[in-house]
Amino acid sequence: MRYGSSLLPSLALSLPNNMGSRRWSLLCIALILLVGVSSYEQSMGGSILGWGEQGEGELFAYPRNAPSCPSTDQSLYYLPVIGIVTHPGDGASGRLSNATGVSNIPASYVKFVESAGARVIPLIFNEPEETLREKLSLVNGVLFTGGWAKKGLYYETIKRVFEITLERNDAGDHFPLFAICLGFELLSMIISKDRDICERFQGENQASALYFPDFAEIQGSVFERFPRELLRKLSTDCLAMQNHKFGLSPKRLQDNDALASFFRILTTSKDENDKVYISTAQAYNYPVTAFQWHPEKNAFEWGLSVIPHSEDAVRVTQHVANYFISEARRSLNRPLADKVLDNLIYNYSPTYCGRAGKGYDEVYIFS
Repeated sequence: MRYGSSLLPSLALSLPNNMGSRRWSLLCIALILLVGVSSYEQSMGGSILGWGEQGEGELFAYPRNAPSCPSTDQSLYYLPVIGIVTHPGDGASGRLSNATGVSNIPASYVKFVESAGARVIPLIFNEPEETLREKLSLVNGVLFTGGWAKKGLYYETIKRVFEITLERNDAGDHFPLFAICLGFELLSMIISKDRDICERFQGENQASALYFPDFAEIQGSVFERFPRELLRKLSTDCLAMQNHKFGLSPKRLQDNDALASFFRILTTSKDENDKVYISTAQAYNYPVTAFQWHPEKNAFEWGLSVIPHSEDAVRVTQHVANYFISEARRSLNRPLADKVLDNLIYNYSPTYCGRAGKGYDEVYIFS
């Protein structure tokens, strides 16, 4: 039974003169409230308490005119996988393993990728090229980590993966590459064909700001979706973790035709001696972004006291990771699920090395 507004006059007339008790007053108030709720429900086409045509006890039922969820962009791939190339050694200066051929991935890079909604397949640098190519066919982007190795098989593997990255993009895929710290230095060497293109800098164990040159255009870059206030802080506060002995100066890039035609400078930074180096660069014609700094450390590494861990610093990590994986979702690659599962880093366990290592909290070790 629904109560209409016509009930109120008759209710008032039927009140006995001697019924002024508190109980009767409360009953009248309850009936008036019920009338108001009923009228509101009729006007809104639903039930504000959750009881309606969908059945009693269904709390928080949607009104009849609730919008449906929009369909997803079918051109994007929502199961992206990133290949991370392993680095020689155990990540702890031999304290965890001295085995021949051992390699590692710091867990911070894995967490960095996973935090933005992707999974990781390790690309073990000293596996046969056939195996490397098979794993590359399962991923939607690649990441080169920091480290120290600049020659031998590791250099050749990085070079081969870079060449395959360009081939994939030239063939019509959108296949992004992030090169961090050593990764940037190796790309500079490979593109310039000059093993000595990088210079020495005093950039170890320090946080810095990122300077955006007047000619830097951030549209379409990793910084495009940064809030303006965070970009301002990034250029004035020390929110970028630096940890390198080498780097590429703007002059070295501009004087090398191959580098100047491949990379545009997004940001520069200064080392302890006020010497300027390129801290972020992006390819003109490929989804390749290079960082001399470490965007992954702010949120996921704790071994060095100078790593910035403020809310703004963590936001920087999140925005950079989100950009990378948003690029990976544009990949046309749709690998078979079973093959992906067989090769995911979930098949391995990280090792805690915060006490034994030199700055990494956890590493994945491959032997």
